Amino acid sequence: MSPPASASQPCPEQQAPPPPVDTSEQPPPGQATPGPLPVPVTPIGGPRMGECGVVFAAGAAVPPETTAASWVVQDLDTGEVLAAKNPHARERPASLIKTLLALVVLNEFKPDDVIHPTPEDAAQECTCVGIVAGGSYTVDQLLHGLLMHSGNDVAHAFATALGGVPAAVRKMNDTAAALGAKDTRAATPSGLDGPGMSTSAYDLSLVFHAAMQKPEFAAAVATKGYQIPAQPGKPAFGVVNDNKLLGVYPGFLGGKTGFTDDARHTYVGGAARDGRRLAVVMMRAEQRPTLVVQQAAQLLDYGFTQPKTASVGELVRPAAQENAGAPVDADPSKATAVTGSGQRAAFGTTGWIVTLVVAVLILAGFVLLKPWRRTR
Repeated sequence: MSPPASASQPCPEQQAPPPPVDTSEQPPPGQATPGPLPVPVTPIGGPRMGECGVVFAAGAAVPPETTAASWVVQDLDTGEVLAAKNPHARERPASLIKTLLALVVLNEFKPDDVIHPTPEDAAQECTCVGIVAGGSYTVDQLLHGLLMHSGNDVAHAFATALGGVPAAVRKMNDTAAALGAKDTRAATPSGLDGPGMSTSAYDLSLVFHAAMQKPEFAAAVATKGYQIPAQPGKPAFGVVNDNKLLGVYPGFLGGKTGFTDDARHTYVGGAARDGRRLAVVMMRAEQRPTLVVQQAAQLLDYGFTQPKTASVGELVRPAAQENAGAPVDADPSKATAVTGSGQRAAFGTTGWIVTLVVAVLILAGFVLLKPWRRTR
């Protein structure tokens, strides 16, 4: 394993991932490869998130060495970053981008909504779950196939249901932007390499943090085995979770694995211990001399040894959460009535004005009517 980069050296992959090793990122004829995303002037998550090499709290032990080009250990409850290495280095996500796709799906569909895959969905470049074109699957069933077995066919079926691949990718990028993930640009819904694809360990920590707040997501990544129901021409079959720490690492909550030739091995996983929930994201790692899942376990072990007050940064709060905590305008004329679904109520300010006018007219009529009754 190579030693950690010195903080005095330029940050690696600050603007874009390393050059691709194959032709998978070549754009279609007539289209140009997107340029790198802008690099924020101020590091997202705090000043230390802009440091290079290994970042850890003052007085803490040095984190274990890994093969990963970058990684982040976060507190899943507080959003504090306990330690990191090149947290904003831009890398390729591989199938970890499916966590972002899952977040979009859960924001737009109900778990019991039914999706009918198309022949194009079922014919995707594998890894595949084996869904049947024209079959009937609930969103929850497909979600298990997406997250447990990293089905590219499922990812494409979700993209089709979201309006097609371009629309799905746009929604994924909009969701990433709303989370504050400024290193992230999805190019494909599955994580197969595509033109301009990039993310970072910090950004995927944001995505995983948000996704784990969705009960359906948390349940799917924590499932060891799942039965996909029978479809016309295909009997029911089982799916086994690809994440090898599930059922092995004490308190493991689940996660996601990924690999492409350009991205190399990527990993996210979380665990609970002594009332704390931590998660690790690893980017561009290698399986030798130590398996990536074992490296992840070592980083989780390290995180659990750190005090709750240890912090080198934080995960930024989504814009929607920030706005939710904003003070209410004291001017009643600027108030907007909101229903439980988040839509503006039809009653609104105008309704209150009309009600007030009617009340005044009724009161005036009562006052005028009273003397008339006395003299009748």
